[in-house]
Amino acid sequence: MKEASSRGYNTFIATYLFDSLAGTLDVTAKFPAGINTSWISPHPKNSSIFYATNELSPMGALQSYTTTPDGLVSGPHDTVPSGGSDPAFTVALSTGQVAIMNYDSGNGRIFPTDSSCLKFDNDSAPTITFPPPVDGVSHPHMAYEFEGEIITPDLGGDKLWRLTPDGGPVQPGEWNITGLIPQPLGSGPRHMKIFGDRIFVIHELASTLTVQPIPASPNGTSNIIDSKLITPSGLPAGAAMAAAEILIPNPTSKFPIPYIYVSNRNTGVQDPRGDAIAIFEHVNPGKPDEGLKLITEVFTGLDQIRGMEIGLERNGGDEFLIAAGVAGSAGAVVYRRIAGGGNLTEVARNLEIPTRTTFIWL
Repeated sequence: MKEASSRGYNTFIATYLFDSLAGTLDVTAKFPAGINTSWISPHPKNSSIFYATNELSPMGALQSYTTTPDGLVSGPHDTVPSGGSDPAFTVALSTGQVAIMNYDSGNGRIFPTDSSCLKFDNDSAPTITFPPPVDGVSHPHMAYEFEGEIITPDLGGDKLWRLTPDGGPVQPGEWNITGLIPQPLGSGPRHMKIFGDRIFVIHELASTLTVQPIPASPNGTSNIIDSKLITPSGLPAGAAMAAAEILIPNPTSKFPIPYIYVSNRNTGVQDPRGDAIAIFEHVNPGKPDEGLKLITEVFTGLDQIRGMEIGLERNGGDEFLIAAGVAGSAGAVVYRRIAGGGNLTEVARNLEIPTRTTFIWL
């Protein structure tokens, strides 16, 4: 049995108990949280700690929580202002800091924490403002840590901003914008992953998945090697697709190919099949015919998949993927990765809570 915690646009954190043998997914508890709780992120070294956003305007918030292995959540232990409007993403860094990005105000903060990792140093987290595009607005939507840098996709500015700390990677201090990686105009880069020496970006406005080499820091350039539409086939008239999430789990003996899982969100006329999770493979890396290959589409019955997460590798948890929508009433669903990860089959679904935005596995 495996536990998962989740958040949605409401006032509680929910925990689920997933039994893979019985094929069941049950809500075990709901714990009070702030208003518009939307995104949660686990501590990278202490699985009993996680962080959460309150996606509010004009000022959001960042919170810290603890949980037991069986999903008993306590907190918030601390709450600090996000520095801007509608923080849609937070992530705990290997440095002991926690980053939060404010989607609607074009800025973010990176908070040091104390020795417990539960208290934020509000005085040592200046607001980082991302330069807006001409006649536009910056929309930072993620913070991705990579080799001493933070890379932030800017959905409004069509850039990946590169941030580095004053004190270097060993003694990180305040973070500053030191470079950028341009993205296709109007594509709306939302989330990203790095695998090997390649950056994979999911673009919300263009509904595309791209791959390109990691440019040299701080302002190196690289060309996009391939770009593929992720919109599913057979959409009804009036459908309006917007890409959301990307996952690239580490390969294992059971799942040797690092397939790329990307979610679609239909914000228009709904497809009776629901939104799809598209599975891609990065083929022939480093060769002239390197590219992205669509393996399959898995229709979920969900409405606007914002967050999805693959289970922890320990005890075989990475065999499973959990997802939910932010609209409709299709609840949360767990899939088993089959065919070496090249396909998904439904194992369990729970309709008790109609919508969820993000998950962590415990």
